[in-house]
Parts: sequence; C-alpha cells; structure tokens
Amino acid sequence: MIRLAFTLALVSLAPPAAQEVHDHPAPEKLGTVSFAISCKPEVQQPFNRAVALLHSFAYKPADQAFQDIARQDPQCAIARWGSAMTHYHQLWDLPPSPADSAAAADQIRQAASLHETSPREQGFLHALSLVFPDTSAPGAPAVPYATRALNYEAAMHDLAKTNPTDVETQVFYALALISNASPADKQHARQKQAADLLESLFRQFPDHPGIPHYLIHACDNQELALRGLAAARVYAAIAPSAPHALHMPSHIFTRLGLWDDSIAANLAARRAAQQQADIGEELHAMDYLVYAYLQTGRDQEAAQVIQQLNAMPNKRMSDFKIGYAATAMPIRYLLERHNWKEAEKIPSPPPSVQPHVLAIAVWARGLGFARDGNPRDAATESNKLQQIEDQLRAANNLYWATQVSIMRREILAWSLQAIDRPQDAVATLRAAADDEDAIEKLPVTPGPIIPAREQLGDLLLEQHNPAAASTAFATALANSPNRRGSLRGAAQAALKKPSS
Repeated sequence: MIRLAFTLALVSLAPPAAQEVHDHPAPEKLGTVSFAISCKPEVQQPFNRAVALLHSFAYKPADQAFQDIARQDPQCAIARWGSAMTHYHQLWDLPPSPADSAAAADQIRQAASLHETSPREQGFLHALSLVFPDTSAPGAPAVPYATRALNYEAAMHDLAKTNPTDVETQVFYALALISNASPADKQHARQKQAADLLESLFRQFPDHPGIPHYLIHACDNQELALRGLAAARVYAAIAPSAPHALHMPSHIFTRLGLWDDSIAANLAARRAAQQQADIGEELHAMDYLVYAYLQTGRDQEAAQVIQQLNAMPNKRMSDFKIGYAATAMPIRYLLERHNWKEAEKIPSPPPSVQPHVLAIAVWARGLGFARDGNPRDAATESNKLQQIEDQLRAANNLYWATQVSIMRREILAWSLQAIDRPQDAVATLRAAADDEDAIEKLPVTPGPIIPAREQLGDLLLEQHNPAAASTAFATALANSPNRRGSLRGAAQAALKKPSS
C-alpha cells in the first residue's frame, strides 16, 4: 500500500515584528498527494502541491506551479505533463479549445525532448499525447476528439493496470472514465466503474483531494447521488484552500434538494474565489447559489447576487464557464418566478459567447412570448434556436444540439397552447420532457432552468387536467427533489383533483 508522503500545508512567511500573531493568513490546505517523480528531489513536494491544485481544478495556480518546477528543474519532463493537464478541462469544457490544445501540445512536445523519465511518467505523457497530438507535422491526421478521449481512457486503463498500487494512476484513470461517460447512458456504467474504484481508494487515502472530488462527479446524477453524499460532506474540509473544493459538495446537495447545505457551500466557495481572483469559479458558485436561493423562496437574496453580477467588470464571456453562469443567473431569476413579461426583454449576450450560451437567452425570450400568449414573436425566437441547433449539429456538438432542440420544442408547445391546440401542445412538450429526462446534465449547471417535465405539469394544469399534472410533477420531483416550482405545482394539482 502506498504511503502518502507529503501533506500540503504551507506555513506563511513570518510577518513584521509589529504585526500581531492573529493577523497571520491561514496556512494553505489542499489535501495530501504523493506523486512520485524522477526529477530533482527538491521539486518533489512542490510537484505534489501542483498535482493537488490540479485535482481541485485550480488550473491557473496549478499551471503556474508546474511552470515554476520546470524552471527549477529544466529536465523534469513530468512537469510539462502537469502543465499540459491544466489545459484539459475534462468534465465541462469539451472538446478543448484551439488555444488550450495548442498550449498542451507544446508542453508535450517539450517533454518529448527530455529523456530522464520513468516508465510510469512516460505512460502519463503518452496517454495525454493521444488527446493533444502534434499536428504541426505536414499531413498529420485530424482525429475526432471523441476518438482521442477514448484512446486516452484506454491508455490510462493500461497504465493503471501496470501500476496497481500507485494511487495517482488509479485516480486519473477514474477521471478519464467519468469524462467519457455518455450523458445518454442512464445506467451510468462508467460512473459506477469509477465510483467503485474511488470508494476503495477513499478508504485507504481519506485526505486525497482528487478522490472525493471525482467521486462527487461520478455520483452527480439522481441514481447515485446518495452514494456521493459521504464524499460531499468531507471534500471541503480536505482542501478548503481551493474554491472549487468548497463548491463541489453542492453538486450532490443540489441533486438531493438540500438547499441550505448548497447555499452554505457556495457562499464559502464564492468568498474563496473572490480572494483568489478566480472569476470563473466565483460565477459558477454564484449560479448554484442563485438556484438554491430560488428553491427556498429567498428571492431577494437571489436578486442581490444578480445585482452583484451586473456590477462585476471585465467578465470574459467567451469563457464557457463564465459565459454560461453570467447568462443563466438572471434568466433563472425571471423564469423561476414566471415573470414572462420581463423574460421577453432579456438581451442577448455579447457575440463572443458560444452558441449554446446564446441559446439560453433566445429560449428565455421565446418562452416569455409563448407563455404570454404571443406565438408570433415566440416563433421568431424559435427560428433562431433552429439555426443554433443546426450550427451545433454541423460542429458535431450533439449534446448541446439536443439541449437546444428541447428548448425549441418547449417554446413550440406553449405556442400551440396559445393558439388553442392543446393536444398538440401536450404531445410536443411530453416528447421534449422525455428527451430531457433521457440525458444527463453537465456539471456546469445545477440543472435545466425550468425542467421540461415541470413545464408539462404547468401546461396540464392550464388545461384543467390535475390528475395528469400530478403525475408529471411527481416525476419532476423524482428527478429534482424539492424543486420549488414542482412542489408548488404538485400542491395546486392536489387541490384541483376531484375527491374519490
């Protein structure tokens, strides 16, 4: 059994003599990692710290740490691997952007010119080179990202099998499994395989930051959420210096409808992200915070978060994590509260956003028009969504194309209701709800802004069919426990159902 040799707690420099002891900053705490390397002995502990940052998705600080190691030991090839890994955001930003791909490939090229590596280190470098191949050579084949990701997973499987007692190979293999899990697989085969591996490791290495982190991600679905609760309860305490570690438990809390726990986690994560000037992580926490506030009826506090969002300067909306959260938050606030008139006025985000982020604003406007009985203007927005869907399909971004298709059909259903075609409205919205229920959300969002199944319940209530509405709301609550809109709708349906 591997012994974790290095605990990552860095004591701060002593303050000037006049400064009192209670003014000392808290020591850094990132968890315990031991990643054996063949580099200079003096960079071993900094390398462990860099990997701990990587495990908590603190990508920029991790990249800086790996670059510092490479400067201190220019022959340390595995430091280039670490730097390249900071450009591989496996769970939420795929395929990697051209800029990330170029930066990662450059680091791997530099590592290939160095020869002082162990077979295990060579295995890590080889696996990552399959994701970021050197395409600078003339005639280099263009391999689709999905194929590269599966090749990476296979290489990490072989590396983990060859090094069965090395915790890092096992943990990074588990992450590869989760990354390649199909959102359409409601059996969660890869997630369960990863969870089995991680749970076994967790018993041996309870202070390792990556193990509970990836276990939470493996269990970020309704089937496995309870299985991830133990990891959610401890991850923040393992790595409180990483804002993402403070936020991640809220993924499980959201799945289980534990809103007060989610609020507490995201308030802490937001504070830490502000202190570290990590705007992406701050906005991600704020989005989950707004969602949880709205579910508990704390609308005023949700509005305050959005006011703070609007006051934030220099948001890089082209960054998916930033663009998504900044766009979704105000829309959540309006649509969760059924403020259709204001939804009609939602502006489009800047042109720099990705098309699936733009789609959220287009959908919100269209839904506002349709719910307000204005099908003609709703059709205009629906046509825009069709164009975005076509664009995403052409780019082979099938996940987001499916999501945009669901949004478009939600607008269509409410438009059909507005022109007195109730049966067609129900059939259209039921099909959209079936498609939404068949695909998992991505970690970037706490969930659909208004689940299609919840909307189906609302539509059936409008059609004076409380029995069918009750069934729809029950399914919506099974998918998303304690959602305010579904609870409210279920209560209304119960009041309108004839007594037996």
